[in-house]
Amino acid sequence: MIPRYSLEEMGSLFTDEARLSDWLEVEILAVEGWAKLGAIPAEDAKAIRDLAPKVDAAFVREVEERERVTDHDVAAFVDVVQTAIGQPAGSWVHYGLTSSDVVDTALCFALSKAAELMIQAQTGLVRSLKARALSEAGVPMMGRTHGMHAEPTTFGAKLALWCLQADRDLKRLEAAKQAVSVGKLSGAVGTYSNIDPEVESYVCSSLGLVPVPATQVVARDRHAQYVLALAQVCSSIEMFATEIRHLQRSEVAEVNEPFKAGQKGSSAMPHKRNPILSERLTGISRLVRGYASAAMEDVALWHERDISHSSVERVVLPDASGLAYYSVKKMTSLVDGLVVHADRMKQNLDSSLGLVFSQSVLLAMVRSGMARDSAYRIVQRCSREAVEGSKQLRLVLGDDPECPLSADDLDGIFSLDGVLRNVGRIFTALEGVGV
Repeated sequence: MIPRYSLEEMGSLFTDEARLSDWLEVEILAVEGWAKLGAIPAEDAKAIRDLAPKVDAAFVREVEERERVTDHDVAAFVDVVQTAIGQPAGSWVHYGLTSSDVVDTALCFALSKAAELMIQAQTGLVRSLKARALSEAGVPMMGRTHGMHAEPTTFGAKLALWCLQADRDLKRLEAAKQAVSVGKLSGAVGTYSNIDPEVESYVCSSLGLVPVPATQVVARDRHAQYVLALAQVCSSIEMFATEIRHLQRSEVAEVNEPFKAGQKGSSAMPHKRNPILSERLTGISRLVRGYASAAMEDVALWHERDISHSSVERVVLPDASGLAYYSVKKMTSLVDGLVVHADRMKQNLDSSLGLVFSQSVLLAMVRSGMARDSAYRIVQRCSREAVEGSKQLRLVLGDDPECPLSADDLDGIFSLDGVLRNVGRIFTALEGVGV
């Protein structure tokens, strides 16, 4: 992950030091598990814990140097750890284990922590969206379909629907955390041929993981579920960001991203205030969806294991986690700081010449006894006349001899309060969300 899009709390979970530290903890816990069964001397288990090397940059370099000889990262790691601890206790390190027991359990431990960070961040986004939705609940704006003026809505209703979608993404993250919070220490093909299942239970319990049946590796549908959840989070954020980009266009000008003191929108044009954060989040979403595709490809492994997934995961899992976490945090700050131009929203509504009430007029004519197609043709003709003559549809209808509606009828129809009378139903769905 490049530093530009990495936040420390997530990035720190996937450093070389963090990875090898997690490996070491799995190894030490496995020894302690054996000792509890009486298979390893308790004093040796204690010595391994006490003499375990500090995992720092120097330790990482030493493992890398050893790997140039072994051409096997876990074997190199075990050699360095055993040497640091010394004999006879060091010989018990990696006892009964295969590489995947250590790597997969440690990886799931890291993903569990990453998923928890994502859940915390996503909860913050849900709460921010809910707060803004409620504060903007009464701000009317133009609803658009196919990019065209349709009928009135409120900006709060738009945000409320985003909030509900973000909450669904939160639930997907929670399910993904459960899927990856597992471990296995069951040997070469998962049959516990050289390790007691109680060791697996002890290690997993100590790490807050659930032991699961496996081949030599933890099944990769779990990892795919995690990355897919990240991709869904980012796709939702892209949807929110795309809408903000549209609403910030000069011709619309209904919202603005926050713009801090000293910020420059363009190196050439001083007047520019571009939606750069929304554009950045859109691009990041494309990356994470690509990583989701790669994670899905990792599900199909040969027989009881191969390592075709390994090179993919070394890139995909840290990067997807880091990008998704960054995106959620940035989207939250964007929602909190979004500048809403309620006056411009009202101007855009008024610019429609009342065409946004055409369906209400149509239905009123049907209620009066007119055939639907006849009513449709009248409203369609009057709407075209309003546009061509830059006149209010209300006035055109009032002058049309075929319109069966009275002036009082039309006054009641051309009312924001009327078309928005049930919009509160959307906000009732927010009850219990983000608590």
